[in-house]
Amino acid sequence: MKPAALEPNANTKGRFKTGSLLTEIWKNRMTYTLLIPGLIWLILFAYLPMGGLSLAFKHYKANMGIWGSPWVGLENFTYVFRDPSFTNAVWRTLYLNIIKLVIQFPFPILLALLLNELRMKRSKKLFQTVFTFPQFLSWIIVSGVVINVLSYDGLVNSGLSLLGLPTINFLGSEKMFLPMLILTDIWKSTGWGAIIYLAAISGIDQDQYESAQIDGASRMQQMFKITLPNIMPTIMIMFILAVGGLMSSGFDQIFNLANAATKNVSEVLDVYIYRVTFQSATDFSFSTAVSLFRSLVNMILLVLADRVSKMMGGDGLVR
Repeated sequence: MKPAALEPNANTKGRFKTGSLLTEIWKNRMTYTLLIPGLIWLILFAYLPMGGLSLAFKHYKANMGIWGSPWVGLENFTYVFRDPSFTNAVWRTLYLNIIKLVIQFPFPILLALLLNELRMKRSKKLFQTVFTFPQFLSWIIVSGVVINVLSYDGLVNSGLSLLGLPTINFLGSEKMFLPMLILTDIWKSTGWGAIIYLAAISGIDQDQYESAQIDGASRMQQMFKITLPNIMPTIMIMFILAVGGLMSSGFDQIFNLANAATKNVSEVLDVYIYRVTFQSATDFSFSTAVSLFRSLVNMILLVLADRVSKMMGGDGLVR
């Protein structure tokens, strides 16, 4: 039995842990120094602005400022949930994003698998550059291209007119709006998403492929038996993050591609927040309450997706 003086208690354990942590930080001080700019940016632009969320529980008055405005509790949320436009925007956001997630999510995985099968390095780099380039174009440029191609006097309808065929109202059709969103998003983001999966594929032990080749496995069998299982943790993490953003529907894309004719199918939650903030009687408390609700739902979806992933045997975001 240890003497009482030598028995560690909770306080000494805490001091030992703190001391060892500080020792490790000091040993790796150069590495931690590199983190300082990122931490400063995170504090200034991610944590300090959270003080503005208090507007959701206040009646904002410009002459009093954020901190001086009177508290009203949950009154703003009461007005939010009474607004039928808000409810429609929530359901429309979930509907659009779930469809986009189901259809769009597999494309970067498929592209990464196909690029990985290319054995000519020059061709692989060329295709990767071509598919990644659209990511660097803003949605303003992309929407301009789409409008020029699909408008009444655009490239497609001009071609149809030359062939004696009837023109199609691509941009003003509510039925065409969702397919247009999906196709443009796939074209713009697939190449960039494939980079993540290509990085995961590059970390696979090549001995597995050599063993499979010795056993006579075809390239297709290697893809499904080796490549896919090894990148499955990355796929699960990307899926969890995608589920955690279901309430954020890509404001830039919808704002630039939508018009008055497609208002009934294009006013998602982000567009609704923009409208109530800048295109109607300004009420920052109301729009902050809507934004806070959106963030809370995203957080709940993220946690649920993480728990489901762990229940299915995956690692999840936090082990």
